Amino acid sequence: MKLGVFTPLFANLSFEGMLDQVQAAGLDAVEIGTGGNPGNHHCPTDELLESEEKRQAYLAELEKRNLTISAFSCHNNPISPDKEEAEAGDEILRKTIKLASLMNVPVVNTFSGTAGDSEEAKKPNWPVIPWPEEYTDVYNWQWENKLIPYWKEIGELATKHEVKIGIELHGGFLCHTPYTMLKLREATCDAIGVNLDPSHLWWQGIDPVAAIKILGEAGAIHHFHAKDTYLDQDNINMYGLTDMQPYGDVKTRAWTFRSVGCGHDMKEWSDMISALRMYDYDYVISIEHEDPLMSIEEGFNRAVSNLQSVLIKDKTDGMWWA
Repeated sequence: MKLGVFTPLFANLSFEGMLDQVQAAGLDAVEIGTGGNPGNHHCPTDELLESEEKRQAYLAELEKRNLTISAFSCHNNPISPDKEEAEAGDEILRKTIKLASLMNVPVVNTFSGTAGDSEEAKKPNWPVIPWPEEYTDVYNWQWENKLIPYWKEIGELATKHEVKIGIELHGGFLCHTPYTMLKLREATCDAIGVNLDPSHLWWQGIDPVAAIKILGEAGAIHHFHAKDTYLDQDNINMYGLTDMQPYGDVKTRAWTFRSVGCGHDMKEWSDMISALRMYDYDYVISIEHEDPLMSIEEGFNRAVSNLQSVLIKDKTDGMWWA
């Protein structure tokens, strides 16, 4: 396995400055935003699509530092009922798939998206309970008319370009659990898989190790985000896990994103790394830093140090003792 970082946290640095920072930290890879929610601070997407010379120069900067790109990321909502939002999400996703193919980047990360409740809807609708029955009707309509048709088409495009799609299981989107991920994958193709981020599983009550086993058995793990979550039981008792308070209200929130090791101990992180290895994931562990209690530098360095202590880097020599 290799250690990398999702680079929006270094948005204040130039592309070269960001690479220098990553190299100095001893990392192997970067995950770079091409647009959408991550922005494209370190990736002039249109320029790179238009110029082979610029693509080669861009890659040369990585090669000089012995770094690779683990994934391009363009998290957005391409099936939003807001026409402009949907068109923007679809456009950057298609561009990113093409760019990934041109630059030999194997994975494109994004969200599944969330549709409205009808063709006339103005805002996304995220049904998560089956009753009243209107919620089930909305859920079925979204999957049958929006989610599956869209991702069938994108899956075909990704397959054509020999790129995998890593859908992040994020609350608020239609694919947010192992079940919904596998349901979409079964209805589309194997190019559609997961960018597994345990931080979004913990607050849903899902054990990430179990999720790795479920998704790993299906060969559906295309990428991995390293981000932690702290669960505050006292606040959960008040607000529940579907807490609508702003992320900045750390004192009263039911759960809060933390740097690796600050929400769950390193035994749990070691168990996740071992489960990934057990199910043949031998790719990048990409740090995502969104800790409201730590500076960028301190949170990033904490994640690097903690992950270096549990990362399994070498391939096994087999059962040499038996």
